Amino acid sequence: MKLSKYLLLLFALVFFASCNSQKSNVPVVGFVDAFEDATISQARTGFTDALKKNGFSEDQKNIKIEYRNAQGDIPTLTQIVNYFISEKVDLLATCTTLSTITAIQKTKTIPIFAMVSPTPERMNVISSTGAAPANLFGAVEELAYIDTSFSLIPNLLKPKGNKLVVGMIYNQSEPQSADAMNRIKGLANKLNVELVALPLNSSADAQLVTISLLSKNIDAFFANPDNTVFASFETILKSCNQANVPIFTSEAGLVQRGAVAAFGADIYQWGYQAGEQAAQYLKTHKTDGLKPEMVKIRKRVYNPAAAKKYNITIPPNFEAVK
Repeated sequence: MKLSKYLLLLFALVFFASCNSQKSNVPVVGFVDAFEDATISQARTGFTDALKKNGFSEDQKNIKIEYRNAQGDIPTLTQIVNYFISEKVDLLATCTTLSTITAIQKTKTIPIFAMVSPTPERMNVISSTGAAPANLFGAVEELAYIDTSFSLIPNLLKPKGNKLVVGMIYNQSEPQSADAMNRIKGLANKLNVELVALPLNSSADAQLVTISLLSKNIDAFFANPDNTVFASFETILKSCNQANVPIFTSEAGLVQRGAVAAFGADIYQWGYQAGEQAAQYLKTHKTDGLKPEMVKIRKRVYNPAAAKKYNITIPPNFEAVK
């Protein structure tokens, strides 16, 4: 009888040990989102879809994706990254610049697969020897495409006065936003466009800053790659529509939300591209051949309803969004 009890106890221990062993063999992804946004969330969908296509799915229980969103709060973002590091996740997936920079600052060993983030140079994370962080991978973007995006405005819009006036807002604390503003300033001069730019440090101030910008008789608003602009876009759109000022952008996802037209990265595909790299790492447990790579898919898109509202004729090489 005692022997039977011991055998049952031994069987139970082996069973639970086996379960724990199986659980520990399931790779864990720590997905870090900096803020809540309808456009940016498409990157997460693309990332998880890429993992599924490569055989990694929570439905099949062969991967676990821990998702956390900082809701735009920097201390919370830091806590999230620290938590994932303490949990020793297999990799970090970082969405938008702040998430990526925070992860880079906090770990040098856990692979980071970035999306909706600029190049390492733009994030100011290059070492003194000119090298990007050894654990940084994923899909990143440069600013050259903004030239094409901004140039859409004088090509599609006639000025109300003698010179086309374009307004924009930017967050001085975001490297890619400040860099974009400086690049656009130089481009505006070449295109004979007057640029009126105002700083915006918080989405809470979006309405006041936008109204102030609209009071300067701008012909169009340019939504640049800025997380605060993303988070405040509906507020910006409402004010611009009331003032009959069309919005152009470098971010394709904002066209679906009401901007007239854009040349920019497809956010879903951006996340998908990062997810493919992450899947390769999960298959091989090696980072050989992986590096931060440029976004591969950019689109020329337009919003039919917005184009009709402002009586803007869109070239045939643009794709309509619903």
